[in-house]
Amino acid sequence: MKLNELISSFDIYKTNEESELLERLDKPAPYETFAERDQIIIDNLIKKSLVSKVRYGNITLVVPNEQISS
Repeated sequence: MKLNELISSFDIYKTNEESELLERLDKPAPYETFAERDQIIIDNLIKKSLVSKVRYGNITLVVPNEQISS
Protein backbone atom coordinates (compact mmCIF):
# COMPACT_ATOMS: atom_id res chain seq x y z
CA MET A 1 0.00 0.00 0.00
CA LYS A 2 1.37 3.40 -0.97
CA LEU A 3 1.69 6.29 1.45
CA ASN A 4 -0.52 8.60 -0.62
CA GLU A 5 -3.30 6.00 -0.42
CA LEU A 6 -3.14 6.12 3.37
CA ILE A 7 -3.06 9.90 3.62
CA SER A 8 -6.03 11.43 1.84
CA SER A 9 -5.15 15.03 2.74
CA PHE A 10 -2.06 16.73 4.04
CA ASP A 11 -2.59 19.96 5.97
CA ILE A 12 0.13 22.19 7.35
CA TYR A 13 -0.72 23.75 10.70
CA LYS A 14 -0.81 27.56 10.62
CA THR A 15 -1.43 29.98 13.46
CA ASN A 16 -4.04 32.71 13.08
CA GLU A 17 -1.29 35.28 12.52
CA GLU A 18 0.32 33.14 9.81
CA SER A 19 -3.01 32.58 8.06
CA GLU A 20 -3.82 36.30 8.13
CA LEU A 21 -0.41 37.28 6.76
CA LEU A 22 -0.55 34.59 4.09
CA GLU A 23 -3.92 35.95 2.89
CA ARG A 24 -2.45 39.48 2.65
CA LEU A 25 0.52 38.17 0.68
CA ASP A 26 -1.19 37.61 -2.66
CA LYS A 27 1.71 38.84 -4.82
CA PRO A 28 5.49 39.27 -4.44
CA ALA A 29 6.40 41.96 -1.91
CA PRO A 30 9.72 43.34 -0.62
CA TYR A 31 10.72 41.66 2.65
CA GLU A 32 12.03 44.91 4.17
CA THR A 33 8.63 46.62 3.90
CA PHE A 34 7.10 44.34 6.53
CA ALA A 35 7.15 45.18 10.24
CA GLU A 36 9.59 43.27 12.44
CA ARG A 37 6.85 41.01 13.86
CA ASP A 38 5.59 40.24 10.35
CA GLN A 39 9.15 39.36 9.27
CA ILE A 40 9.31 36.78 12.08
CA ILE A 41 6.00 35.31 10.94
CA ILE A 42 7.26 35.25 7.34
CA ASP A 43 10.39 33.40 8.48
CA ASN A 44 8.13 30.80 10.14
CA LEU A 45 6.14 30.45 6.90
CA ILE A 46 9.40 29.96 5.00
CA LYS A 47 10.35 27.12 7.37
CA LYS A 48 6.94 25.54 6.67
CA SER A 49 7.53 25.94 2.88
CA LEU A 50 4.46 28.13 2.45
CA VAL A 51 6.45 31.22 1.39
CA SER A 52 9.76 31.70 -0.43
CA LYS A 53 12.36 34.45 -0.37
CA VAL A 54 13.67 35.42 -3.80
CA ARG A 55 16.56 37.79 -4.54
CA TYR A 56 15.78 40.17 -7.40
CA GLY A 57 18.73 42.50 -7.92
CA ASN A 58 19.31 44.26 -4.60
CA ILE A 59 15.79 43.50 -3.33
CA THR A 60 14.64 40.45 -1.38
CA LEU A 61 11.09 39.57 -2.38
CA VAL A 62 8.69 37.37 -0.45
CA VAL A 63 6.56 35.15 -2.69
CA PRO A 64 3.71 32.88 -1.58
CA ASN A 65 4.07 29.30 -2.77
CA GLU A 66 1.36 27.69 -4.85
CA GLN A 67 -1.50 26.32 -2.76
CA ILE A 68 -2.96 23.09 -4.07
CA SER A 69 -6.55 22.60 -3.00
CA SER A 70 -8.29 19.31 -3.48
